[in-house]
Amino acid sequence: MVGEEGAFVLGWDEVLTEEELSVTLKVLSMSEEEFKEYKEQDGWEDDSEEEENSTLSNEALSRLKPPCKKLLYDSVLLTLESYGADLKAEQDLLNNKEAYEKLSRREQQALHVRYGQKRILHQLLELVQ
Repeated sequence: MVGEEGAFVLGWDEVLTEEELSVTLKVLSMSEEEFKEYKEQDGWEDDSEEEENSTLSNEALSRLKPPCKKLLYDSVLLTLESYGADLKAEQDLLNNKEAYEKLSRREQQALHVRYGQKRILHQLLELVQ
């Protein structure tokens, strides 16, 4: 459902892999009976128009059904736990000019990427709380 990597792409304003995330949330929040019906119908043929007109913007994420919000929230927490340091530690390192300059260019770039990823994940946590 989510491709080879099993990941979703999030941006500042919306989910960039919205179709994959939408289908995954629907399937994961189904009852056993609903899933059985879904498999028998080979998906939601009648929902295609609804999905085409919806985007998973930040505003739309905050209006998800509670089970979907919980799935996203728990997933984000697990993802954040996989990082070695928290957002505050990364921010402190970015703000500490002396420590930052001791990092190699590659380490500095990695720090910026991790910090940006964590900020997006924290924003998502706020949206689905």
